[in-house]
Amino acid sequence: MSWLTNYVKPKLQKVLKSKDTPDNLWHKCKSCGQMIFHKEFVANLYVCAHCETHDRMPPAERFSSLFDNDNYDLLDMPKVKQDPLKFRDSKKYPDRLKIARNTTGDEDAIKAAVGKIGGQECVVAVQNFFFMGGSMGMAVGEGIIAAARHAHKMNLPFVMFTASGGARMQEGILSLMQMPRTTVALQMLRDAGLPYIVVLTDPTSGGVSASYAMLGDIQIAEPGAMIAFSGPRVIEQTIREKLPEGFQRSEYLYDHGMVDMVTHRHDLKDRLASVLSLSMAGAYRRKAAV
Repeated sequence: MSWLTNYVKPKLQKVLKSKDTPDNLWHKCKSCGQMIFHKEFVANLYVCAHCETHDRMPPAERFSSLFDNDNYDLLDMPKVKQDPLKFRDSKKYPDRLKIARNTTGDEDAIKAAVGKIGGQECVVAVQNFFFMGGSMGMAVGEGIIAAARHAHKMNLPFVMFTASGGARMQEGILSLMQMPRTTVALQMLRDAGLPYIVVLTDPTSGGVSASYAMLGDIQIAEPGAMIAFSGPRVIEQTIREKLPEGFQRSEYLYDHGMVDMVTHRHDLKDRLASVLSLSMAGAYRRKAAV
């Protein structure tokens, strides 16, 4: 037995070790628990094939699924001061940024691009929940403002995909200041008669939902997305009552008039193409009338 244990077993383990299953080969659905082959999950636009749960989607894949022929140009995002408050909790803020950048490959929680959806050129900005929970800091605020300005300059509609846990606590009041700043930038589009369309994804909460996320001319939500200012647990503890089933989810908000439509991710490109075409036609008619 010692020969089998001491010699044969280590040799077999060494041979089999190189054939271990990679960590990213399978995806486990957070809703139904089914294991999904990761390539199939990505090809299905991060939607579970068993229960239709819409998982969070990185910006690059979002752009590819929306723009015609996967053809788009990324917009340069403004540079902002790193760690303006010298914030530290269990880790230094610059260390958290470094980890997030290494994990996602992005500079911060916002990316924007210009391209065509259904033949209509537009500007699309996407928040990245994988970057520190999509938290809204100065970089996100400046990114949205830059995207809105580009849309205004080029006379294009602006589509905003929200996904955030709220303001970034490491930037304190500077983060909260992005709420009025982005609101002013969006008003610039409204004054110019340009459409601002918001797509609410899971989750959209906190200061984001209290500012640019709920200011769209048209509000579209993905199925099952949590859309809230405070989470349900906080509300239940405050009012000491059980909340209704599905409270703060897309379908509940649609039923109560908070969003205009709930659209499956597979249908989102066609729906946006129709909305963009109709809204820009209306914008041109308004300009002609003036």
